[in-house]
Amino acid sequence: MTVQPLEWRGDRLVILDQTKLPIEETYLVLTDYRDAAEAIKTLRVRGAPAIGIAGGYAVVLGALAHAAEEGPAFRKNVGGTIDTIAATRPTARNLFFALERMRRVLDGGGQVKELEAEAKAIHEEEVAATERLSEHGAALLEDGWTVLTHCNAGPLATSGAGTALGVIIRAHEQGKRVGVYADETRPLLQGARLTTWELQKAGVPVTLITDSMAGHFMKAGKINAVITGADRIAGNGDSANKIGTYTTAVLAKEHGLPFYIAAPSSTFDLSLATGEEIPIEERDPAEVTTFGGRRTAPEGVRVANPAFDVTPARYITALITEKGVIGPPYPEHIRATLG
Repeated sequence: MTVQPLEWRGDRLVILDQTKLPIEETYLVLTDYRDAAEAIKTLRVRGAPAIGIAGGYAVVLGALAHAAEEGPAFRKNVGGTIDTIAATRPTARNLFFALERMRRVLDGGGQVKELEAEAKAIHEEEVAATERLSEHGAALLEDGWTVLTHCNAGPLATSGAGTALGVIIRAHEQGKRVGVYADETRPLLQGARLTTWELQKAGVPVTLITDSMAGHFMKAGKINAVITGADRIAGNGDSANKIGTYTTAVLAKEHGLPFYIAAPSSTFDLSLATGEEIPIEERDPAEVTTFGGRRTAPEGVRVANPAFDVTPARYITALITEKGVIGPPYPEHIRATLG
């Protein structure tokens, strides 16, 4: 990537405002943890690994604001910062994975220096994880394949190589002729706005389609595999990802296509037995009733707007992680691989 979606500069967090892409490349300089929390909530920074990284740095911003305090007062106020950030988006496991690590450092007596070191470690580990999982996943893609992906799981979503797109881009870099169909991903068009933008920058051939076209192209034999990212994966392999992923997985099963999910180990939540326990974020109805700033639905209409759905493990061919490719039976293999 020639564009860095997220960067820590010692006392400030700089993020690329993803709500403005692909029309504008606008960077936000955040020095207040509340502004960082708002950026996460409003999708200015998005993607499960990326919001985990941003959440870690947001805690550091809160710690900097209370750097003059000592002992219980510092822990109480920075703990409040962590609570504020945790309330932004409920589904992505990576955010809570990062915040739990930051809280352990805080509860262990860590001050600004130690909290900053932990946030940097989280960032570095997530970047390294996406590099490794991209290598593992690229081995699954054959020369000449066309892959369908849904939503956006590239460098923008991870601050690293990417997950689903990392796999595809790495296969392309290896010389494999890999093409992509990208679902537009209603209602916020992450596929249309972000995935196509990233793949064009990487030189990967990409064709944009609407979400409802996926089955048509599968039936026509135009797609060889499906690969997506994930926001939280339960202990049995059930996986939450952007709304519409479940539909795509069912279509892939019907057409005999492999369906892969690529995600770092920080996305797994082994405290949850199944995907039924994953909290699903419900977002603003205006995301559905408007398009491009113009209203497209009648006033007063009832709206449902879940941001994610859960794909049962039985539809998933394999989970691609930095520690290797995990296949069924998932409960046993996930724990054996991730420890």
